[in-house]
Amino acid sequence: MTTVSPHSARLTFRALEPIHGMIYFTPHGPGAYRDLGITDPRMMYFASRSAAFGPVAAEVTVAAFFNFNPAAVHAVLPAAWEIASPAAILRARSEAADRSLRQVWGDDVTGADVREAADLARRAAERACERPQGRPLFAAHAALPWPDEPHLVLWHAQTLLREYRGDAHVALLATEGLDGIEALITHSATGEIAAEVLRASRSWSEQDWASGVDRLRARGWVTDEDLALTEHGAARRKAIEDRTDELAVHPYEAIGEDGCARLRALVSSLAIRVIEGGLGFPPVLSERYRQAIQAGSR
Repeated sequence: MTTVSPHSARLTFRALEPIHGMIYFTPHGPGAYRDLGITDPRMMYFASRSAAFGPVAAEVTVAAFFNFNPAAVHAVLPAAWEIASPAAILRARSEAADRSLRQVWGDDVTGADVREAADLARRAAERACERPQGRPLFAAHAALPWPDEPHLVLWHAQTLLREYRGDAHVALLATEGLDGIEALITHSATGEIAAEVLRASRSWSEQDWASGVDRLRARGWVTDEDLALTEHGAARRKAIEDRTDELAVHPYEAIGEDGCARLRALVSSLAIRVIEGGLGFPPVLSERYRQAIQAGSR
């Protein structure tokens, strides 16, 4: 095992993220879920991402997903499990990932770059499996069997690495005393993504959002004039991000700095093809992904 910097861990995660993230936008997803009788887009999202837990109550998903309006989760869970079993939903999700990656990578889906990238990413993800404690969403996915095909191994590995990082990030947000909507507001206040995008995608009302802004203003996190971080808020948000990077290092130590650099090099063109391959990424997200891939290739 060799030391990996938090910066390198972040770059490597960001470079691979489109390979996992496409599952939330690909048109192959809704088709697979509709075949099971699931037609509500919100049900598709919450059920497919939380199916690894089994047929859990809505409260489990509310806790694990953190920043979504609980009412949106309760509207579709546990009702989804009456329509299709978690096992069937997981199979549909895997089928959607398979079809999507075959669409964008074509004959290269079985190529040497995909196989090597899958091996490196799996080594990192398997090291993450040594530390499931305190990471419930990661642990649920880590308990799933590994696929056989290299392109799905790569997708599953990045899924594990994403949820490993995400669970730690949620814990840090909670440690700062932020609730779900307050975490979204501080993210928006960094200027990285529009407030309306975060509010609407997580099903919060304008009134809920305004109340959250008021709470953060009272605690000195955001300015009175507009939705921007104060010096205190910016420092706390940076501390959260920096610590998230630090807590994400452990898996990548299995492949070291050289392995991380090699993994980023292998997936740079593959990830761009995922972004540009007609899988439904919103333009603002596509641009963020491109910037992250470019940063990782320098």
